[in-house]
Amino acid sequence: MNISIHYAFLPHTDAEAALAFYRDALGFEVRNDVGYDGLRWLTVGPEGQPQTSIVLHPPATDPGITDAERQTILELIAKGSYAALTLASDDVDALFERLVERGADVIQEPIDQPYGVRDCAFRDPAGNLLRINQAA
Repeated sequence: MNISIHYAFLPHTDAEAALAFYRDALGFEVRNDVGYDGLRWLTVGPEGQPQTSIVLHPPATDPGITDAERQTILELIAKGSYAALTLASDDVDALFERLVERGADVIQEPIDQPYGVRDCAFRDPAGNLLRINQAA
């Protein structure tokens, strides 16, 4: 049996800012851009890897949550405590520089970790934590 990750979901609070980060800064291709009732869902992913995608979705849209719960979710997203994703690159330093040049919010510059990877960290425009690893 083979299991793979097809979609991962991250909230976005501004579709255009999300596109600028994921498409323009990270270089992901846009696979789908769906609007409905004033909201937007964006599906992006690395070129040449059509089997793996990230769906950037409007947060807190479930009609079953209260206004207070919605506000809590938005606050957690803004703090970077709601969602996270780890990406991999064969050149974390070059990718770090590209993201810095495009104004990304740096959390951690590239460092060699004691567990065998070199990594760095950013927040996307919504506040989601993105770590980028490179195998040693």
